[in-house]
Amino acid sequence: MPRPRTLQRLRRALVGWAALGPLLLTVLLAYGGSVLWTLRVSFSSSRTLPVDDFVGLAQYERLLGNARWMESLQHLALFGGLFMLACLGLGILLAVAIDQKVRAEDLLRSLFLYPYALSFVATGLVWQWLLQPDGAVAAGVRALGGEGFDWLIDPDRVIYTLVIATTWQAAGLVMAIMLAGLRGVDPQLWQAARVDGIPRWRVLLQIVLPSLGPSLATATVLLFTGVVKLFDAVVAMTQGGPGNASDVPARFIMDHLFGRANIGLASAGAVLMLLSVLVLVAPLLYWRARRQEAA
Repeated sequence: MPRPRTLQRLRRALVGWAALGPLLLTVLLAYGGSVLWTLRVSFSSSRTLPVDDFVGLAQYERLLGNARWMESLQHLALFGGLFMLACLGLGILLAVAIDQKVRAEDLLRSLFLYPYALSFVATGLVWQWLLQPDGAVAAGVRALGGEGFDWLIDPDRVIYTLVIATTWQAAGLVMAIMLAGLRGVDPQLWQAARVDGIPRWRVLLQIVLPSLGPSLATATVLLFTGVVKLFDAVVAMTQGGPGNASDVPARFIMDHLFGRANIGLASAGAVLMLLSVLVLVAPLLYWRARRQEAA
């Protein structure tokens, strides 16, 4: 027979789910409904207002034949690769450094994580002020004998300014995730390595970091979703310029949705970006399910 305390816990759990059930159902229906509506509009000839017709893949063909869309994908690929590598590398280094039981650990952890609490608009505006040709960074470069810093208005380098700003903001999140993974490593592993005379860096690279697969996967998914929805920082720092040198898919979609009154083309772009996220998330969910079954 179940114990009274177990029955009480079960009863509380059922009451909690009964209270949250309608809310969760409402959220799922609203989200699923919006996704299905966007998918339906992408197969129509809708412009300013939705039109209940069916044009097949015409919007997708127009989208893939749009030079601006393809250019924005190239910008996003370059930004995403640099951004994720920089965030993962810097985040792991910060996590390893803080895991050494340094002084003022709580202060450092909060300091590195604080930028993530800011909005991308605030981050973009601050870094725009710092990186503009007459800003603080350019003044510092000239003070050191250089010619200044004009990356923000250089079409070939403007993407790198976005990488700098967003990495500053998101690296702290990776640090927090990886630090939690490092704190979950069995302390006896370090003690055994110390007894055997194995260098700490070798244990970290060959044993500890490979065991942080779940933490690394979580950080990668979060960073990738941030890449796909990149919009605020671009608008705040460059407005997609100079020209279209820093244009990204999210800005293309918002421009056609509100500025050019072409919701059919914008919906097609949104569906493709959603599919790109699912391509990454689906294998990860499958891997986690197989991992749990194996355990």
